[in-house]
Amino acid sequence: MTAKRRGAQLVMLAFAVAIVMVAYANVGLGKDGKVPAGMLTYGLGLGGVMLAAYLVLARFAPWADPLVLPLVTLVNGLGLVMIYRIEQAVPKLASASTQLFWTALGVVMFSVTLIVLRDHRALQRMTYTAGFVGLGLLILPLLPFVGREINGARIWVSVGGFSIQPGEFAKLALVIFFAGYLVAKRDVLALAGRRLLFIDLPRARDLGPVLITWVVSVGVLVLEKDLGTSLLLFGAFIAMLYIATQRTSWVLIGLLLFIGGAGVAGALFSHVGARFQVWLDPSSQALYDLPFGGSYQLMQGLFGMGSGGILGTGLGQGHPDLIPLSFSDFIFSATGEELGLTGLMALLMVYALVVERGLRTAVAARDPFSKLLAGGLSFILAWQVFIIVGGVTNLIPLTGLVTPFMSQGGSALLANWILIALLVRMSDAARRPPPQAIQDEGLTQVFKR
Repeated sequence: MTAKRRGAQLVMLAFAVAIVMVAYANVGLGKDGKVPAGMLTYGLGLGGVMLAAYLVLARFAPWADPLVLPLVTLVNGLGLVMIYRIEQAVPKLASASTQLFWTALGVVMFSVTLIVLRDHRALQRMTYTAGFVGLGLLILPLLPFVGREINGARIWVSVGGFSIQPGEFAKLALVIFFAGYLVAKRDVLALAGRRLLFIDLPRARDLGPVLITWVVSVGVLVLEKDLGTSLLLFGAFIAMLYIATQRTSWVLIGLLLFIGGAGVAGALFSHVGARFQVWLDPSSQALYDLPFGGSYQLMQGLFGMGSGGILGTGLGQGHPDLIPLSFSDFIFSATGEELGLTGLMALLMVYALVVERGLRTAVAARDPFSKLLAGGLSFILAWQVFIIVGGVTNLIPLTGLVTPFMSQGGSALLANWILIALLVRMSDAARRPPPQAIQDEGLTQVFKR
């Protein structure tokens, strides 16, 4: 059964790479009327990198879900195609070759995680260590000399000309901490206090963890001007708390806390309030004309998606140069212009399938820590997609997060490949049959020969 599963996975992986190469060819045909000269180089590069990931997975996680790697390869590859397309329009900002390098490095991190972490349950012993590491990574951009403010947000650390976003890795460490902490405290946190209408409220003494997480998330929002990470971390904790306790009251309390905190921060701090003003009235001429923090970027993205319509203008025939940061924050808008609503729906379905496979792993996991960790990692992937898509479509205030596996940049791509490696490792453990069943299957194969 393992051999058949890996064979099917290899076929799906090749199909995903083929789709990417067809899209790559369409960019050149749509823009110049000919196939791009570097198509073979990019195709062999992406195919070779993903083949290496497949070989590591087949060797160190043979029972893992066979769909996850091909799905992520497809999204990552389409991101490379769009960055190449944007590079043709704004060559000084976008670079497909650099993104291919980061993809290769991400696969290296994926492979190292699978090779080193043979049993993910060992992470439970590092619960509080992961918590301290996560908080330390969140604080790093606030430190003098190393912290950098770019585009209004202080989320970067720069050392020797090399820059990273430590918050991308902090989310992984904090989800590990949340999972370990909630496994230990879930019985206490599930106890009910007073009943209000149809909801059993938690006891007042148990509100401490939620309040601490809320304070940290509001601190990220106010001090680092990073609404995306703030919303991502607090949402992940509340979701995992609900998974652990099955108490709807925690979700309601979390929503009230975050909305209240964001409202107060918006009233007290101008950079937070500006995000809400743009969200409420992006077409305002006064906001549109602001040199910084206005609605110009958002409106250009909406115009781009609107001009794409249902089927899109076609790859290579849009105007991503008219959308600011189309290679990073607004790559979803640039994709919508050229692939249309149909292409965006297909892309969101691929993301939904990755999340579904992660949640299936959580359901199949045999221990509480694995269930919480797999559920938390799947949630932050889905939550991140919702936050960025909701922001660029003006469903929620724009946050500045990037589209997973698609946007240009190294920090998010590396962190997300590690996230996928953790899901693959837990999937392998959840799907692996008992030792006796493996032995019986081996004997059956011997007798068949």
